[in-house]
Amino acid sequence: MTKHKHGGDIYSYKDCLDFSANCNPLGTPESVRQAVYDSVDRLKDYPQVGYAPLRNAIAEYEDVLPEHVICGNGAAELVFSLCQAVRPRKALIPVPTFAEYEQALESVGCQVEHVLLREEDGFQMQENFIDWLHKDLDMVFLCNPNNPTGVLIDREFLFRILRVCREMGILLVVDECFLDFVEQGMRYTLKAQLSRYHNLFILKAFTKRYAMAGVRLGYGITENTELIEKMTQVTQPWNISVVAQAAGVVALKETAYVEKGRNLIFGESPWLKDELGKLGMEVYSSRANYIFFKGPSGLFEAAVKQKILIRDCGNYPGLKAGFYRIAVRTHEENEQLIRGLKSALEEMAENHARELQEQL
Repeated sequence: MTKHKHGGDIYSYKDCLDFSANCNPLGTPESVRQAVYDSVDRLKDYPQVGYAPLRNAIAEYEDVLPEHVICGNGAAELVFSLCQAVRPRKALIPVPTFAEYEQALESVGCQVEHVLLREEDGFQMQENFIDWLHKDLDMVFLCNPNNPTGVLIDREFLFRILRVCREMGILLVVDECFLDFVEQGMRYTLKAQLSRYHNLFILKAFTKRYAMAGVRLGYGITENTELIEKMTQVTQPWNISVVAQAAGVVALKETAYVEKGRNLIFGESPWLKDELGKLGMEVYSSRANYIFFKGPSGLFEAAVKQKILIRDCGNYPGLKAGFYRIAVRTHEENEQLIRGLKSALEEMAENHARELQEQL
């Protein structure tokens, strides 16, 4: 995957309705916006080293001990600090998946092995993934639900992977950033296994749950306190800004807001999938707050002309041109998306017909 190419590039594609980034469709809570505003008076001060108020608030929210929590400048920073702390020699990731796992691994000279999630399997992880685990591996990264496909790993199969990784001395990193938008998502979290498996590290973020991408705030949970100490040693001491800590503490209280966003997504996702199908797209079984589908090559550019920004997934390893991802937003916005895609497809068809005519 081309480094640093992601969704949410509203700076290059101005005035577009952004369906390329997968945040809570309700937008940033007003309480979080107010907390950011109120923190302005403390911009002259250094952030609090150790961010104790935020760590304590996260621990209470997640029902874990504060010493089992580490925060980062977004979940992506934690991916890099993990790799810097562990310095793995060999690691395994399924592809396609989030680009930063491989980028962080390569930054420490790690040899990365890939397991291809195949289109013919609906990009679902298969039983033979277990066969790829071996004692020479130091780390395995999993994203559940996966980004960009939105496919969940079967719960019992995930437990099997965790057990085998412990037996082989492999650190298993599970990115659960999108579980907040999965129906019955708590059935799939491995948080209850942390006390039994010190080879387990769970990634989470404020970015998607509270639509706080610009603040940059993520966290990790593990009962491996030695690992947390090593990560702390390779992380600069003021990585959580005054603004981020203030916003995070307030955001964790927004339970009604999160539930409202979840219910909106659960209602809109089936409608969007159906409408995409009517447009001739091949829609996959995404369980997250985004939808992964296959359509004609060139749809991204055609959609931009309609002031609609979608995520072109053709630069993910294991994918090719014609795969796309869209966020689930409000019904009015989703209707605008479908109208824009329909117009884009019509324009593409007209251009294709014109090119054929010119060749005659």
